Amino acid sequence: MTSSRSVQGIGAESEPAPVNSATFRISPLIRLTLLSLYGALVIPLPFLPQMAETAIPNSALWTGLGLGAIALWAALSERVVVDDQAIRVTYPAWVPRFFRRGWSLPWAEVQALKPRSTGQGGLVYYFLSQSGQAYLLPMRVAGFARLVQWVQDKTGIDTSDVRPLAQAWMYVILLGCTVGLWAVDGWIIWTALHLTGPLAP
Repeated sequence: MTSSRSVQGIGAESEPAPVNSATFRISPLIRLTLLSLYGALVIPLPFLPQMAETAIPNSALWTGLGLGAIALWAALSERVVVDDQAIRVTYPAWVPRFFRRGWSLPWAEVQALKPRSTGQGGLVYYFLSQSGQAYLLPMRVAGFARLVQWVQDKTGIDTSDVRPLAQAWMYVILLGCTVGLWAVDGWIIWTALHLTGPLAP
């Protein structure tokens, strides 16, 4: 019996302690709005050269639009991971580091959280590390209030005045305008197909 208890005790001591952590992703509303807006702005482009009888090949246009969509999706795949040791901004493995590079900042290195005004009159916040480097606080994640609570709990910095850069209702309005753009796109594409026939490769 003593031997059995000893083995169980050793096994329990060898198990790693659980790590308290959370992952935050870009808000689904923001992703839907920006992807829809991109589509509404660029989808008519391959049809316009056909109407204007330009020499731009549609294959080149579609390739460019596809690459742009991939780049936007990569930017919107940002993830913020927080645990007891640090805050990290990461991207999936398929996103090239030269395009979007993440960062990691231990809580113990955070010296301050500094606001900076934007050209549109909003506020963004930067972590200031002990070495003087600045790291942008992600502000478009779902559960932003929980994220800033993590920051306050781990750094002792008062985050009661920290608010998202844009409120949800702003993106709802933008999404509504995007739906209107899609209706215009439908008319443009219908007109292009009926005036010029099927698109040439």
